[in-house]
Amino acid sequence: MPGYDTDLLIVGGGPAGLATAIHARAQGLSVLIAEPRDASIDKACGEGLMPGGLAELAELGVDPVGMPFHGIVYDDGRRRAKARFRAGPGRGVRRTTLHAALAQQAKQSDAEWISVKVTEVRQDPTGVCAAGVRARYLIGADGLHSAARRGAGIAATVGAPRRVGLRRHYRVAPWSEFVEVHWSPWGEAYVTPVEPDLVGVAILSRHRHDLAWFPWLDRRLAGVPHGAERGCGPLRQVVSRRVSGRVLLVGDAAGYEDALTGEGVSLAVKQARAAVAAIVADRPQAYERDWQLITRRYRWLTRGLVLATQPALGRRSLVPACAAVPAVFGRAVDILAG
Repeated sequence: MPGYDTDLLIVGGGPAGLATAIHARAQGLSVLIAEPRDASIDKACGEGLMPGGLAELAELGVDPVGMPFHGIVYDDGRRRAKARFRAGPGRGVRRTTLHAALAQQAKQSDAEWISVKVTEVRQDPTGVCAAGVRARYLIGADGLHSAARRGAGIAATVGAPRRVGLRRHYRVAPWSEFVEVHWSPWGEAYVTPVEPDLVGVAILSRHRHDLAWFPWLDRRLAGVPHGAERGCGPLRQVVSRRVSGRVLLVGDAAGYEDALTGEGVSLAVKQARAAVAAIVADRPQAYERDWQLITRRYRWLTRGLVLATQPALGRRSLVPACAAVPAVFGRAVDILAG
């Protein structure tokens, strides 16, 4: 491979980057992953894999251990709306467990790693250089605040509303076979079963987070041992484009609406497949259109739900409306599950 150290340099060794590496190796590309962290990477996320996300992972040969869940519950303390997945169960999986499963598969696929943090990206018509490596293409999969994105000169701004996420694990047996979304005037709390004696609670809000916003949940978890808090955000990242020359963006680095609908892993794996296909075809610009198609449903539904629940009236009305028309709520859940 004259003039190149690798076909594909992937910046970021989280789920998006690892899924990209597995897809690329399946297509015969040589792969180098630039990731400075050695251990399994943890971050604040809901940790619920939708049925569609599980199917995407299965195609990669990845089957992470976790706890099944069978649908979604919305609860505002007065009313409840419940919808069961038609496509089979999802799975609550700790972020570190998911990362370890993806990393193992990437290693078995003969992807290679370098322990380095990328801070600069340079490219020319035939290749791209970063961290002392010259590659035919580079994929930025390094998260919301992507250094690869900045290095490629792709503009990104924080969108409104400016929401952040906070996750904590509680050492208690799951009490529901559903992911529960508890609504309050100030934010939402997602409760996801991830182990036989562990649940994850992720709170999304524009305000300083407080479990007391959700009285039933606050009482249920009072005195329960818990782990450290992990935060992320601002969640909405408006990215001007996904492709700049030989640099392509995948996962959160490519743009993010909100964690409200919980499709992050499924979207990242689909984006990884599309990005690799564009690289194999030597048509990187095709990925922009594919990204728009892959994420369109997620962007519309998530943006609509976030905006509809910003006014106090919309937030108060959401759960009663979902409970009043269960067929519509069920259809929306099934769309997100796919």
